[in-house]
Amino acid sequence: MIGFFAAISAAVAVAAGAFGAHAAPGQQEAEWLRTGGLYQLLHAVAALAIMGVARGPAILLLLGSAVFAITLYAMAFGAPRWLGAVTPIGGTLLIGGWLWAGWIYYRG
Repeated sequence: MIGFFAAISAAVAVAAGAFGAHAAPGQQEAEWLRTGGLYQLLHAVAALAIMGVARGPAILLLLGSAVFAITLYAMAFGAPRWLGAVTPIGGTLLIGGWLWAGWIYYRG
């Protein structure tokens, strides 16, 4: 299931980036879509790369990127800006996923 969610996440990221580049109503909205798409795509690929060795961190990377990106996408489509206060929770999950993966690879 990690592979499935990673692939869907990557597809959503590409769509968000394309929308941001071609149809966002303003510069700020385009930037939110670009940033969310970049982080979501990068972490979808990372989750696919590590899922066989570090399943827990892969899940955390997908969860963190979802929280991070979805809050940015929501604001780009008109949701209240207070959602920006939730975005760092996703970033914190991403950092945790990377540190956890590093620990697993360190222990080898």
